[in-house]
Amino acid sequence: MSEIRDTYEVVIGLEVHAQMLTKSKAYSNDKNEYGSVPNTNVSAVTLGHPGTLPVMNKKTIENAIKLGLALHCDIAENQYFARKNYFYPDLPKGYQITQDLTPICTGGYAIVKDENENEKKIGLTRIHMEEDAGKSIHDIDVKDTLVDLNRAGVPLLEIVTEPDFRSSTEAYNYLTEIRKLVRYLDICDGNMEEGSMRCDANVSVRKIGATEFGTKIEVKNMNSIRNVQRAIEFEITRQIEVLENGGELFMETRQYDALKNITIAMRSKEAANDYRYFPEPDLTPLKVTVNQIDAIKAEMPALPRDLFLRYTNEFKLSEYDAYNLTDNKSIALYYESILKRTKEYKLAANWMMGDIKSYLNSQGKEMEEFPISAEKIADLISIIQEGKISNTVASQKVFPEMLNAPEKSPLAIAESMNLIQDSNEDSILGFIAEVMKQHPEEVTRYKNGEKQLTGFLMGQLMKISKGKADPKSANQMLRNELEK
Repeated sequence: MSEIRDTYEVVIGLEVHAQMLTKSKAYSNDKNEYGSVPNTNVSAVTLGHPGTLPVMNKKTIENAIKLGLALHCDIAENQYFARKNYFYPDLPKGYQITQDLTPICTGGYAIVKDENENEKKIGLTRIHMEEDAGKSIHDIDVKDTLVDLNRAGVPLLEIVTEPDFRSSTEAYNYLTEIRKLVRYLDICDGNMEEGSMRCDANVSVRKIGATEFGTKIEVKNMNSIRNVQRAIEFEITRQIEVLENGGELFMETRQYDALKNITIAMRSKEAANDYRYFPEPDLTPLKVTVNQIDAIKAEMPALPRDLFLRYTNEFKLSEYDAYNLTDNKSIALYYESILKRTKEYKLAANWMMGDIKSYLNSQGKEMEEFPISAEKIADLISIIQEGKISNTVASQKVFPEMLNAPEKSPLAIAESMNLIQDSNEDSILGFIAEVMKQHPEEVTRYKNGEKQLTGFLMGQLMKISKGKADPKSANQMLRNELEK
């Protein structure tokens, strides 16, 4: 199958729906809250009762502009809202308020890694604002479908890409970047398992060299980034097998069954959906000014890609270090706070990804729950660099005590535990003399060419000094004495 697959090119476009982290819904003051008792966050406006009027949530507009700026989009000055009409049991009004002809953001792009770890630009078609539908529940009552309208009216941003993906890996990497981005901007929590970020994939295949796109098939119902990748992979294989066996593909919508790792036909899309869009009569046109855009831009945080480039180019960190430091906003912010007090970029990165991350993983905690302030970690790095304690002593003795007493300074802890390193040459020479006296055989072997014994002898020196000898000075002085 792999040889046959190599003769085909995959073409993928993605549509991401991101629920906004607003206190109220898109066009009413009903609560926007996940996990509430079903059908409690509803009102006459959400239910579409006659005589009710929508009111635009200003926060949704700000969030859309933030995301558009982060993805290099053009922000439309004048926008109009539309009604998208269709029937579904969990759509109480019988239509969604959305944007049709005037999306708030157009163009733009995201940069992702392809299968060979090369950067690739994924073009965006549009980002528009709309409201979510409710939720149909099929697994509680064996005979009936239940409807929860708490989600109806929740503000959404729909991010539509160009058909620029050529592998499921690129799609996976794109979704990872988008989730990271909306979390950095604090506009969506990105939890696909809860449905606050959802993705539909449009997948087609064509023979390599063909200029016409193949038949586009939409895949829905994927509740994790990994499942999006798996669903795309299954669909690629399925479509190629159909074509290779002489079959024909038809436009349709399929759903993904994660347990069986298959896609299942839901409905045909032989004809275009007729949503009968028409202008929303109850919302006035929206005008976005340059001053509003500039004000929002000024409040935006540093974005993950900007930080990544800064860490690799300016701080000279490896791509691996930079990726791990920017993968989570709270970790990046903590690292940035450390760097306000020290310029030891690599050492600070090592502490973030070493002892600090190990502690968080072992305790099942998030960065926000870490008990030691960034200032105290910076102070710990400073006394290491000043040669007052070794990195090993800092990790094994001072850091654990800081976790128990986060209000104490690392220097005070090191002093109270009698851990301050001895850099005095006379003291270190005394330790060296004692080591050479206790291990004459190893000293002789070293002088006969077994230079690797330096490590053993250094270990003995640190043992005799109870870890207080400055390793850097002691190592050089030990070599000098052994070479005499």
